[in-house]
Amino acid sequence: MQIQLDDSKTKELLTEIVIDLLQNRQEVIREILLDALEEVGLGKAIIEGRQNDFVSEEEIFTLLNEE
Repeated sequence: MQIQLDDSKTKELLTEIVIDLLQNRQEVIREILLDALEEVGLGKAIIEGRQNDFVSEEEIFTLLNEE
């Protein structure tokens, strides 16, 4: 058995899925949005932090081994 979907049927099914997610799976949507916002914030923080020269790996390990 083969199912064929045209563009309007596909759009209708996707709309139903999104509505179902928004209505019945609010926690999933909330988690997705929070993760996305966290990633954006982390990305911005990384970009803002890249103002100075990078520290070499050797310097990091030297500091870690001193403790």
